[in-house]
Amino acid sequence: MLVPDLGTRKVIAMHHSSPNKSVRTPSLKQRSLQAFTLIELLVVIAIIAILASLLMPAMSSAMNSAKKTTAKQQATSIATAITGYETEYGRLPTNSGGSNVDSTLVLTLCSTNDTNGNPRGLIFMEASSWKQGKGGTNSAGFADPFGSTNIYFVALDTNYVNSITVPTQVSPGGTITMTNLTKHVGVWTVWTNKTQINLIDSWD
Repeated sequence: MLVPDLGTRKVIAMHHSSPNKSVRTPSLKQRSLQAFTLIELLVVIAIIAILASLLMPAMSSAMNSAKKTTAKQQATSIATAITGYETEYGRLPTNSGGSNVDSTLVLTLCSTNDTNGNPRGLIFMEASSWKQGKGGTNSAGFADPFGSTNIYFVALDTNYVNSITVPTQVSPGGTITMTNLTKHVGVWTVWTNKTQINLIDSWD
């Protein structure tokens, strides 16, 4: 039996350990199978577009619902502030617009700088500058969340007969009619969503 000498063993070991395997690069066909084709990319984009179109009405409805809730809270806050003013001064505040929560009324309720309408410098309501979807004050007065020109309406019982004339609506989108309400203060806004008219008030 022949036994290879040490030199032969070394050569055999070096032969088996040498990295002489060639690295295979993927062919053009293999690369095309791993990547997206143009058709597949267009299909993905189309699916995303369909999903977005389905979500948009739901998102719009949620945003409108949030605006209506904010408008309701603001109308109630304004009415509460006016009632607080009446309790403090024994009379209702004045507003130059007569039927709107104008800048004069905002100054009286929200500021300590109105020495005529609010000589004690009491803050009956806090309000920030108007922002879309959030409402707030601007140069015209207190605007609702739906638009910077949509100033809240107000009815004050300046004759102290415990009656004010305000709008009423049986159901959203229904006809708005005027009626007498047994209150000193009423604040409201009217928002038109496409063709549907919505009354948002402080008393319901």
